[in-house]
Amino acid sequence: METQMNSPFMDTQKEELSIPRLIRRKRDGEELQGEEICYFVQAVKEGTIQESQIGALLMAIWQHGMEQQEILAMIKEMMVSGTVLQWPKEWCGIVVDKHSTGGVGDKVSLPLAPALAACGYKVPMISGRGLAHTGGTLDKMESVPGFNVDQSPEQITQMLEDVGCCIVGQADSLVPADKILYAIRDITSTVDSLPLITASIMSKKGAESLSALILDVKYGSAALYKSIESARELAHSLVRVGKHLGICTTAVLSKMDNPIGQNIGNSLEVMESIECLKGRGPADLRGLVTSLGAHLLYMCRKADTLQSGMEQIGRVLDNGTALLKFQAMLEAQGVQAGIARSLCQGNGDVDYFRVMGRAQHQEELRAEKEGVVEAIWAMPLAEMCHELGAGRTKAGTPINHRVGIELLVSLGDHVQKGSPWIRVHRGFPALTDNQKSHLQEALVIGNGKNFTTCSRISEVITSESIE
Repeated sequence: METQMNSPFMDTQKEELSIPRLIRRKRDGEELQGEEICYFVQAVKEGTIQESQIGALLMAIWQHGMEQQEILAMIKEMMVSGTVLQWPKEWCGIVVDKHSTGGVGDKVSLPLAPALAACGYKVPMISGRGLAHTGGTLDKMESVPGFNVDQSPEQITQMLEDVGCCIVGQADSLVPADKILYAIRDITSTVDSLPLITASIMSKKGAESLSALILDVKYGSAALYKSIESARELAHSLVRVGKHLGICTTAVLSKMDNPIGQNIGNSLEVMESIECLKGRGPADLRGLVTSLGAHLLYMCRKADTLQSGMEQIGRVLDNGTALLKFQAMLEAQGVQAGIARSLCQGNGDVDYFRVMGRAQHQEELRAEKEGVVEAIWAMPLAEMCHELGAGRTKAGTPINHRVGIELLVSLGDHVQKGSPWIRVHRGFPALTDNQKSHLQEALVIGNGKNFTTCSRISEVITSESIE
């Protein structure tokens, strides 16, 4: 169901307001009032403001920031710029979601949504597309033949009733002001504004009418924020807003220097996600899925401890119930039953490439010396995937779902000189020498004496911890 909501500031002092005045006030570092923010968001939605004026105000916000009350007003206005999803009363306390700030090989949403559904939750996962070096959840799911991410609010409600989860795009009626603002942020170099990031993320989550939300805020060489301090600041902002919106919210800070899992690229990541749903796959991917899921179970009082929550998520991954939810979700979103069954066969190996297709060429690179794998830098790999056609530099451009990178080694492995460490799935002819050299820079081989493995999650931030 959906509800059209009105702004609490609507039509207040409208005759006294003007866009140039708002720009001037924020340019001078002043705090905007609720009715001013309402006026701005309405103008964005109705198209009565020039794009240059939107850009000017966004840049002023980037330069001077926003106070907490400004951010909250912006979020609430963006939420009611469209429809707000409404759920049956019996779902109170069990509608949950997860959001990641983006990383390389970040496929966590794909196994997490059905795992939560298998635990009895409703998961309306409204996701985005890839831009720059980060992959998009929608692009990954669309690599499954027939998968349809465009679903109406009524269809979403029905899928949550029948299956328990869905992975869909942002409907035109949901937070339309955010779509316009994000597109202009992207061309005005204001994407990394903390208030604007907070408003964009939390307006969408607020419009989902969630009970609980887990946020994966990444930092490191392949993340939006390079330092843990910057990531922590964003996490604090998101968690504070979640509390004000009545959403039980927790954020984890996770390191994004090395890729998540062994595969990067849309269809390759779907295959790896299905392996996770079969109780297999890379340990770091499973660790993130169980950890993030456990936090949601704990927030919703379905687990007494985080350890208990991790065990619950682990069980549904191992016993096949999460896999069945994933199969049901595929069919509910347009995938033919035979294809869904072929991908989700529980026993034995599945020829994923037969079902999802394969890039025209595969090319392996070999280790240039012997030693222990101490790092696999994610950024060079992400940049190569982008060159291969897995990503986009401009919204709306087509991508190649089949290209990507498959890692043949893991952190801590001992490798011999000349042994293959990476397989590139490509559509164009052989890699150039420059491309090979760039890829080789991603692999760090040492003597292993100072190498240690640690959890990706560095810190957990709750509303209680920042009060």
